[in-house]
Amino acid sequence: MAVDREKILEKFAPLRVADVCDAMDWLMLRNIGLMSRDIRPLFRPVKVCGIAKTVRYVPTNKIVPTMSPEEYTKFVEDWYANVCTYPFGEIIEPGDIIVIDAHDLDVGLLGSNNSLAYFNKGARALITDGGCRDTDEVIREKVPVFCRYISRTMVQARMEFESMNKPINCGGVLVRPGDVVVGDGDGVVVVPQEYALKVADIALKVLEEDKIGRRRLYEQAGLPLDETVL
Repeated sequence: MAVDREKILEKFAPLRVADVCDAMDWLMLRNIGLMSRDIRPLFRPVKVCGIAKTVRYVPTNKIVPTMSPEEYTKFVEDWYANVCTYPFGEIIEPGDIIVIDAHDLDVGLLGSNNSLAYFNKGARALITDGGCRDTDEVIREKVPVFCRYISRTMVQARMEFESMNKPINCGGVLVRPGDVVVGDGDGVVVVPQEYALKVADIALKVLEEDKIGRRRLYEQAGLPLDETVL
């Protein structure tokens, strides 16, 4: 089922993960799409929504022979060019969220260079059940990355590209190309695309009721009103 991207992105833009989770409860979609709590944003506050593009990486069983540093440089270049490639970078559209099944591997598939390149192409966030490295720089660049691990290693001799834009498992949930992904400081929730508009409509009501209640409490406490209650 195709989604109306612009309509979906507009409706989900103000929503929090909590609003979306509540709406899914009301639609009898309890616990569907709730990624593992181990998958967390690198920095807060952060708030993203987008349309999923999916990619899958798997562990390698290739053996690395003993070689000189010069030979190893060529080995690494070949690995990136032919084994652990990043072809999804060529199909990113504005409004996408890249969701990566990295097979729960503590490997720095994402880092300060490639994550910023994908962000510049229009990706709103990158979400992986694997790792990200160069995290101080990623945080400085303000690229929204949600990951299971803060990693240190490169990908060569550790993982291989398997497929993209197919259904994947990320954080224990099914993610399909075109599903809606919402992430913030509470974590990540994935909304099946066929329910997206219904979920958004209910979630917007949840959010508005919350704003009314908290605005009243702000006023009682003498707090200045901010964007979360207006």
